[in-house]
Amino acid sequence: MAKLCEHCVTNLNTDQIPLALYVHLPWCERKCPYCDFNSHEQFDNSLESGYIDALLTDLEQQLAEMPPRPLFSIFIGGGTPSLFSGKSIGKLLQGIDQSWGIPTATEVTMEANPGSAEAARFADYRSAGVNRLSLGIQTFADAQLTALGRVHNSTQAVQAIHLAKNNFERFNLDIMHGLPGQSVGAALEDLERAIDYAQGHVSWYQLTIEPNTTFWSRPPTLPNDDILTDIQDAGEARFNDSGLTQYEVSAWAAPQQASKHNSNYWTFGDYIGIGAGAHGKITRENGTITRTRRSRSPRDYLTGVSQSVKPQQHEIPKLELPVEFMLNALRLKSGVPASLFKAHTGLELAVVMPQIEQLVAQGLMSDNRESIATTDRGFRFLNDVVASFMDNHEAVSSI
Repeated sequence: MAKLCEHCVTNLNTDQIPLALYVHLPWCERKCPYCDFNSHEQFDNSLESGYIDALLTDLEQQLAEMPPRPLFSIFIGGGTPSLFSGKSIGKLLQGIDQSWGIPTATEVTMEANPGSAEAARFADYRSAGVNRLSLGIQTFADAQLTALGRVHNSTQAVQAIHLAKNNFERFNLDIMHGLPGQSVGAALEDLERAIDYAQGHVSWYQLTIEPNTTFWSRPPTLPNDDILTDIQDAGEARFNDSGLTQYEVSAWAAPQQASKHNSNYWTFGDYIGIGAGAHGKITRENGTITRTRRSRSPRDYLTGVSQSVKPQQHEIPKLELPVEFMLNALRLKSGVPASLFKAHTGLELAVVMPQIEQLVAQGLMSDNRESIATTDRGFRFLNDVVASFMDNHEAVSSI
């Protein structure tokens, strides 16, 4: 197998790498036909307390495997986390604070559905310690909400937004485009309303048909490529007039409103994953970088944690680290400091410089040696830019 030369590999200082926490609550009221996330229907309220206990045990077990590091951010995702009561979320955050410590400035985000039953709990979540909400609106068109299998309607969506405004200084609105039969005008109408309602952050992304989903086996009729391109162009033009700035592929934010947790992902930071199906990425003291994963089945997860079963672990080969880093970092519109490559991979920037220089010559990456970033054109063709690092996988071994 090809190897990186010794002078291209350096020691990693884990104190310089942010460490966040992802919490997965896997249940949903109903599985959406486009969703490929680890989610399970038929939530049983009797499991709520025991699952929170398991999450805290899981966290303690994983923290015991690494030296102390400060907590950077918390993201509670799913599934539909807002099926859990404010009391349970409070118990979860109190337990995290006791075992790890939650600094005052920590961003604590929780995903929530706009359904009336969940929205009524928003004040409880804020009191529990959640300080940022992410609302899964997806669209304001009732017919599209039905087609997408969502359990809320447009009226409930608007009500949930107002409740979020009353309880949270920061929240995100998730909006999809490229929906079945959607026109450019309809997509822009959704976006217009989202921008009007937004409080600093909108995630706007195209519906994709993923394997192992209902839409994969029974695909709907989606807009053709020309319409999708027109939607994207018109949407970006509208954002340019909105006061929100694109900071990553599918997210726009006001100043100081970018998601800290997601930004940590894209800068190749570390994160512990707890909960059924949760993934993590951990830099070890010995310089190895490990991907972790918990069992997707809630039942198997609960059993495993009770028996102190460790998450599945996969060490990322050093030869793959350049691709992993670029796959994440180049999602950020402004890129990342060049020094971050070495700090977060343990590799000298020289291993990717030939490819960067080639992309600079093609007008796809910036020639600023202080940063790793695409040009506007490169960002437009980001898949091609990232693919070039994948194509260069073997080439870096000869440096």
